[in-house]
This record gives sequence, structure tokens and C-alpha cells, in this order.
Amino acid sequence: MKKNWYYIVMFAGILWSCSGGDSGGNPPPPPAPTVPDPSAATLVFPDNNTECNEGEILNENQSRVTFRWNNAQNSDTYEVNLRELNSGNTSNFNSNTNSADITITRGAPYEWFVVSRANGTAATANSATWKFYNEGPGITNYAPFPAEAVNPARGANIDATSSVSLEWSGSDVDNDIVSYDVFFGTDPDPVTLQENTTETTLTVDISTDTVYYWKVVTNDSAGNSSSSEIFQFKVN
Repeated sequence: MKKNWYYIVMFAGILWSCSGGDSGGNPPPPPAPTVPDPSAATLVFPDNNTECNEGEILNENQSRVTFRWNNAQNSDTYEVNLRELNSGNTSNFNSNTNSADITITRGAPYEWFVVSRANGTAATANSATWKFYNEGPGITNYAPFPAEAVNPARGANIDATSSVSLEWSGSDVDNDIVSYDVFFGTDPDPVTLQENTTETTLTVDISTDTVYYWKVVTNDSAGNSSSSEIFQFKVN
């Protein structure tokens, strides 16, 4: 009887060995492939700080312009972000290629950049931001682009201090900027602080726990001018 039991145990062991034992079921699936992040696109047209004189004129007020950029690595789709600088209105346009036909206002200044996107990842990449004037009927000299805040940045919170240096940048298609008027104060409609300055910085006194507003008007030699948006910052 013991001998028979020995053979039974031995036979069961052989069966277990042949079956490979308890493997725990199917092997785990391989990890999902990693989707590389998209790269930033390189803008091509409309060119930076220039007059855009290409496109299809639709009527006295509008033209259709083809925005172009180079294809970006690891990118499947693109989003054109366009802002009309006089009004501050922004628009977004999606594209599966490296161009987009967009209807815009004639004689108006714009800035634009492109967002690269890739399927399978939430990561994005932004191109540089370019500015241009869309050609308008009868315009021989364009107003300057609205000035941009450099310091403090738009909506910044800064540490308590007694003064801060306002800094901005200006540009003009015709390269004929002659002066700036600076407005500053605690009211959302700031008053004139400095007129006809040729500098792009101005030091102002400030107080703690206060919100300040400022804007810059840019003047050119042809008598044209443009007003920036109203920037704000808070002193902690």
C-alpha cells in the first residue's frame, strides 16, 4: 500500500512539473508606449513687426490671410491664437496642417502664436509670438504697436518695497517712434504721470498692500499713437 501511495505522489509531481506549476495566469501586458511631447512650431508668415500685404481682399474692411508655420516634431494638430491689439479680442483656429486661412480686419495690428498638440498626450508647446499690421486701404504710415509690459509683468504680485521701475517695450512697422506717455495710479483709469519721454523705463513710488494700474501711449513721427492695455500689479 505504501508502495502504491509512493507511485501516486510521484506521478502527481511529474504532472505538476510538466504543467509548469501555478504561473498565476497570463503574463502582464506590456506597458503602453510613451507618446513624445510635441515640439514648438516655427512661425513663417505673417512676419514679425512688418506690414502684411498678402492675402485676398474681401471688402473694404476685411481680407483673408494664410497664416503659415513650419511643421513641428511629434505634432498632430495645431491651434492658431490670434489677438487684435486695438480691441484685445482673441480668436483661436484649429488646423491639421501647417497653415490656416483666417479672415482679419484691414489696417489693424495683430499678434499671433501657434500651439502644437499631439494625440495621446495633454502636453503642448507654444511657438514664439509675432506681431504685424494687416495692410489697410490708403495707409502710408502705421501707428505703433501697443506697448507691452516688461516689468512688473501683467497681473504680477511683488514684494513690499518703496519704489518700482516700470519697464515696457515698443515697436513700429515704420520704425519712427518718438516718445511715450506713461499713465499710473491706484485708479483703474490711471492719470498721466510722464509725457513725451523717450525712455522705456520710469521709477515710481509705491505702497504696500496696494493694487496699481498703468498704461503707455506710444507716439510716432507721423502723429500716430497707440495705447496699450491697462496693466496692473499688486504690492504685497
